[in-house]
Amino acid sequence: MGQAGQSGRSSRSNNLVVPQATAALQQLKFEAAQELGVTIPQDGYYGNYTSRETGSLGGYITKRLVQLAEQQLSGRVQ
Repeated sequence: MGQAGQSGRSSRSNNLVVPQATAALQQLKFEAAQELGVTIPQDGYYGNYTSRETGSLGGYITKRLVQLAEQQLSGRVQ
């Protein structure tokens, strides 16, 4: 959706509730990719990746975010 003519940049329809979290989320994405053996594209375009690769990355990130939230709610922030 909206990929053509954007020089490899994807358009985003989702906005962060806390924009200051951008750097932390990027770091989480890089850590997840490293653990899963998925290379993050330098230009941000994921169109050449399989659904399995992007799905595993997104699933891992979601799992990690849930773990962080559970830790925070229980008062065990690391």
